[in-house]
Amino acid sequence: MIGRIHSVETCGTVDGPGLRYVIFMQGCLLRCQYCHNPDTWRRGDGKNITVEELVEDIQSYLPFFQASGGGVTVSGGEPLLQVDFLTALFTELKKLGVHTTIDSCGGCFSTSPYFLEKLDKLIQVTDLVLLDLKHIDLVKHQVLTGMSNQHILRFAQHLDQRRMPVWIRHVLVPTISDDDDALKRLAAFIQTLSNVEKIEVLPYHKLGIYKWKELGLDYPLEGIEPPSQERVINAEKILHLALQTEKFLHSS
Repeated sequence: MIGRIHSVETCGTVDGPGLRYVIFMQGCLLRCQYCHNPDTWRRGDGKNITVEELVEDIQSYLPFFQASGGGVTVSGGEPLLQVDFLTALFTELKKLGVHTTIDSCGGCFSTSPYFLEKLDKLIQVTDLVLLDLKHIDLVKHQVLTGMSNQHILRFAQHLDQRRMPVWIRHVLVPTISDDDDALKRLAAFIQTLSNVEKIEVLPYHKLGIYKWKELGLDYPLEGIEPPSQERVINAEKILHLALQTEKFLHSS
C-alpha cells in the first residue's frame, strides 16, 4: 500500500496526547485563507511512501510514545483523501499497540455508502479524531475555506454516532472567526454531540505566510494580526462552557 505524504515530524507535542509521530499527508480540498501548509494542497506533489517504510521508521520511536502516552497522528493536507492507506497503516500500528489519531477538517466527507464503508473500517483502528471546525456560519465558512461546512458538520455527527472520541479544534482569527455570536453558535452545535473530550482554541498566527510567497500566492489575510490573549480566553470560556453543558446533558 502506497501513500503520498508531504513530510513527517518525529516529536510533535501539539497534535494529540503525549509525544507524537506526525505524518503530513499530501492533498487537500479546502483552501483556508490562513493555511500554514499551502504546500500540501496539490495532490500530485509530495512523495510516495509505503506502509512498511513508515512503520519501520515509527518503531524506532516506540519507547518515547510509551513513556509519554503518545502515538501517531496523521495530519495534512487532508488525511481522509487517502483513507485506504490510513486504514492499512493504522492496522499495522494497532498490532504494535500504538495510539492512532487523525487530524481532519472533514473536507472530503461523503454520505455515499462507498465512502462510509471505507471510513468505518478506518474508525475501527482509530483512537482519536482531531476535528477542525473552521466556522459555524455557512457563508463565512465558504469565504474562509472555499467550501461549504454542511458536510463537515455531518462528519462531526457521524463520528458522534460511531462514538469516536473527538477533540474539537477552532482557529481563532480576528474579524473572521472570533465574534461571540459565531462562537456561541459553534458552542450550541458542540452541545449536540456526546463524543467531544476536549476543545482547543488555536490562535491564528502568521508563521506560514512565507510559504504562500514561495508558491507565488497572494496571502488573503494580509494585515490581520493574531488575536489578543483576552480574545483567546473569551473564546475558550464560551466553548468550554459548551463542553461542560454537553457532558451534563448526555450524562443525565
